[in-house]
Amino acid sequence: MQMTFRWYGEGNDSISLSQIRQIPGVEGIVWALHNKLPGEVWEKEEIQIVADQLHAYGFNMDVVESVNVHDDIKIGLPTRDKYIENYKQTLRNLKEFGVKVVCYNFMPVFDWTRTDLFHPLPDGSTALFYEKDKIIDDPVKMADYILEKCEGYTMPGWEPERMDHLKELFEAYKPVTKEKLWDNLKYFLEQLMPTCRECDIKLAIHQDDPPWDIFGLPRLLVDEASIDRFLKMVDDPYNALTLCSGSMSSNPANCVADIVRKHCDRIAFAHVRNVKHFPNGDFTEASHRDCDGDTGVLEIMKAYHDNGFKGYIRPDHGRHIWGEKCRPGYGLYDRALGIMYLLGIWDTLERYDK
Repeated sequence: MQMTFRWYGEGNDSISLSQIRQIPGVEGIVWALHNKLPGEVWEKEEIQIVADQLHAYGFNMDVVESVNVHDDIKIGLPTRDKYIENYKQTLRNLKEFGVKVVCYNFMPVFDWTRTDLFHPLPDGSTALFYEKDKIIDDPVKMADYILEKCEGYTMPGWEPERMDHLKELFEAYKPVTKEKLWDNLKYFLEQLMPTCRECDIKLAIHQDDPPWDIFGLPRLLVDEASIDRFLKMVDDPYNALTLCSGSMSSNPANCVADIVRKHCDRIAFAHVRNVKHFPNGDFTEASHRDCDGDTGVLEIMKAYHDNGFKGYIRPDHGRHIWGEKCRPGYGLYDRALGIMYLLGIWDTLERYDK
């Protein structure tokens, strides 16, 4: 596996590349052009700026997270072909810089949902938290909360430019049933696969977070059966997964290790984080240590190792510890601890699991 670290860019992250460089084992930076709106072409001149920054510290830029999909593609409007062509051009431009994996999602309106961005934990740290009873029928209220509490950072999927038109977005998605959304995803992928093969870039979908319908919006990638359907629907090695242990295990019925064993050859990018469940359906992010949550981190890492995983991996959301002021879920310290824990598991498996 190849260890990476997500970085939001200069001026948009509390963490510097020089700090990341000091975390043992990190080979690449997972990056994006966060100023670009869905549907816009990523120009080579813009990509070059990031390339110069990353290469100066010896990092590769193999993984992009995310090139966001325009809503017209998800909704299936006649204008979608224009935005698909823009997506193809972005892939061609990324090819020039050696990009190998592009992470994306196909979630309507919201990329992810939490009800508390800095929920206090018993150890004195804080973490992202989902309280089921707070997900009411007022998405505007939820969006206002996220934008207010995000510490001034631009949150992927919650960009103010999109949230300003939230009511119009919900109206546009009204005709989109779950089956229609599947059809639109299939159309998008079938159009993109020839370009992915041309560019040698895997398009790796992220699962829905949380993995169930919210605010009346359909969600697709929610369990093992839906992942099976997705991979069979467009059966191409360039149609791949960003397998997110936290998103999937937010539903206790999902077993991420089983999915790894079943589809390891189609996983291009792995997110590993830990989730702790509560009996009433709430959940919180936890440290990466296996016993601190219910995700099964040890078994997941063993499944990747046993199946010869050669792809990219990163620690996902971390707690906010030691008084750090940072982007919600994306501080330096707990993710660095998570890297060392994951590498410790991997190194042990390499030495003794023969």
